[in-house]
Amino acid sequence: MRKLKVTGKGLFLVLTILIGGKAGAQTTDALGTYTPYSIFGVGDVSRPGTAYNKSMGGLGVGVKDARYINYINPASIVERDSMSFMADFGMEQRNTYLSGNGAKSAYNSFNMHHVLITLPIYKRSALILGAAPYSNVGYKFSKRETDPEVINEVGNVEYQKYGTGGITQLFAGASVKLFKRLAVGAEGIYYFGTIDRYSNILFGSSTVYRQINTGYDYVIGAFTGKLGLQYTQKMSQDVSATIGATYTLKAKLTGDMTRYATATTLAGTLDTIVFDKSNNTQMSIPSEFGVGFSIRKLDKWMFGADYVMQDWTGTEFTATPGVDFKPGKSSSIKIGAEYTPNLYDVRYYYKRITFRGGLYYDQSYLNVLGNQVNSKGITLGMSLPISRWYNSLGLTLNVGQRGTKSDKLLKENYFMFGINFALHDISWFRKPKYD
Repeated sequence: MRKLKVTGKGLFLVLTILIGGKAGAQTTDALGTYTPYSIFGVGDVSRPGTAYNKSMGGLGVGVKDARYINYINPASIVERDSMSFMADFGMEQRNTYLSGNGAKSAYNSFNMHHVLITLPIYKRSALILGAAPYSNVGYKFSKRETDPEVINEVGNVEYQKYGTGGITQLFAGASVKLFKRLAVGAEGIYYFGTIDRYSNILFGSSTVYRQINTGYDYVIGAFTGKLGLQYTQKMSQDVSATIGATYTLKAKLTGDMTRYATATTLAGTLDTIVFDKSNNTQMSIPSEFGVGFSIRKLDKWMFGADYVMQDWTGTEFTATPGVDFKPGKSSSIKIGAEYTPNLYDVRYYYKRITFRGGLYYDQSYLNVLGNQVNSKGITLGMSLPISRWYNSLGLTLNVGQRGTKSDKLLKENYFMFGINFALHDISWFRKPKYD
């Protein structure tokens, strides 16, 4: 193996940039998501739920509805027609605009979001199977060296940082209704995925080497569980109130972490400087607790609110050189409502449309340069009935912002569009008497 010689400030730059990179063989033009804040920890934690939840600010802990699948609280799965098959498939587009520190950027991404299926088990019980994202990583930066001393020593230099990947959750659960008012549910969750973080140094006029690629590759897998309950109390003949709670167990993300650094000489020879593979990913997801309530008037209107909290303090993460990052406590407040003019109107289609709206305020687990990175937004949406029964097309819009331009941080304005298909069929469990 050849040894790469770098002197003076060149050596300092090589050592401090060792955080992530395979630029020579990677494309930096196709990211599944885009936010600079996904450079830390497990990345950008995804907002859970279908278009039904997201259009109401993300409500789900204290909400139940026989027409839609609400996987945020496994206890709500039993709220359904006992002879029906239900499925939900969703997609999401995100448009992000960044500004701060004299820089501006924009990026659009489009991804499949979730796949859900629920089936009845018995009269008062149901089963759910599904897949949805837990976190996403997607960022790319580049900067040219401006220090004359460095340029005189090693020539023109460009620094690149690039990250991609994320964590997906597969889950299977069941819910049962005890008595008439109390429902309980449980889910087994499997987290899996890959996260790749690259940092590269490109030399434009060096007579010795062409580029240095360094990085961290993570392959992740872990099991955990989630518990939920909901209690419903009638307030009048057609108005009821529901309270709910969820608790997700802590998960240690097992798997492999590979740290490497390679250098490509001007002649095209690849030298390995560092290659270290460990079975400690230095990542984990803390336990999560959520509470919520809703008030509903049959198929007319509903109003509710949720509070969700996670304590990331003390969670182990790989350090980001040169950046003061510490995980903190995250929390979310979500408020939302829906209204349907007349669900059973046979003359006017628009009266059967369900309209929704909501607000949310999130404190993320990211504490950067002593500042908590928070986000807030407004959501709107609707469910458009299709054909018979409860089949529908769900649309949602999320307009929000995250971060700030002060304290050397970036401000993120984003527009998220979601679309999902909710399928509801009872023919799967009905057998005709005559063929």
